[in-house]
Amino acid sequence: MPQTETPGTEAAPRTRLRWWTELPLLVLVYACYSGGRLLARGDVSTAVDHGLAILRVEKFLHINAEHPLNKLFRTEAWIGVPADFWYASLHYLVTPAILIWLFRSRALHYRAARTWLMTSTFMGLVGFTLIPTCPPRLLSASHGFVDTMAQYSSYGWWGGEASAPRGMGGMTNQYAAMPSLHVGWALWCGVMLWRHGGTRTAKTAGVVYPLVTTLVVMGTANHYFLDAVAGAAVMGVALLLTPLVLRGADRARGWFTARGPLVPSASTGTSASIVSGGCQTSTGERIPRQRESRHRPGADPDASPSDAGDGAPAAAR
Repeated sequence: MPQTETPGTEAAPRTRLRWWTELPLLVLVYACYSGGRLLARGDVSTAVDHGLAILRVEKFLHINAEHPLNKLFRTEAWIGVPADFWYASLHYLVTPAILIWLFRSRALHYRAARTWLMTSTFMGLVGFTLIPTCPPRLLSASHGFVDTMAQYSSYGWWGGEASAPRGMGGMTNQYAAMPSLHVGWALWCGVMLWRHGGTRTAKTAGVVYPLVTTLVVMGTANHYFLDAVAGAAVMGVALLLTPLVLRGADRARGWFTARGPLVPSASTGTSASIVSGGCQTSTGERIPRQRESRHRPGADPDASPSDAGDGAPAAAR
């Protein structure tokens, strides 16, 4: 017996994503993020005040873990140098690598994962704008922090100003410490590896990568512990907002599609309309006196026997 589907359970068609549309979108988002960071530069004194306020809260709560970590990183080069490389590079390598992996191997989950990452990125940009924050490494030396990126700059490509390549430190916003998107993006990578990796190695990496990144951003004096907490919180809020963003994107796509030019589709098979004398009729509809006209000379050679009358020979095809 024929099988029927329960209404509402059929799979909704989805537009297949293409790399030549995804790549420009991601590049545009990152360009907006980078440009927004530069435009979000606030007053230096305000940023320093925010940094000192965070430090006071951490000391009051006894959670200022960045102090002992920074001391360890600056006195042990075998820890500090790899940590600087970790901070300066993996942020820009691991995240796009996992995006590409999801696009190629986990296509069903890619769109939601990409939207989650983009939403968190724009939320971080809002944080940089509203709360410009001086990182620990830029506070006065009396607060006990050493910039390990500057201390070990001879080992890498970065300069003394920031993790950017030498001579490009002025092109970065060094007061965008709150929230830490190094931690936020690492957490996103960890969740993707844990959920979709499928192997014990991938799941282990999904736990280790965000934890080590959190230690690195504090030990290098680039972020406070509360910056890392804020980065994780941003990812949590962005995860909750992702379904709303996806639905909004679908509505916008439907609106633009509806307003686009209507292209008539070619009719095929038996669903084709009958056109006669410049008049279009629906399937099965007859033009008045159509039956009688079929007996006249020049009648349509494709007329069916039922239209031509009983006993009429079938038209040659």
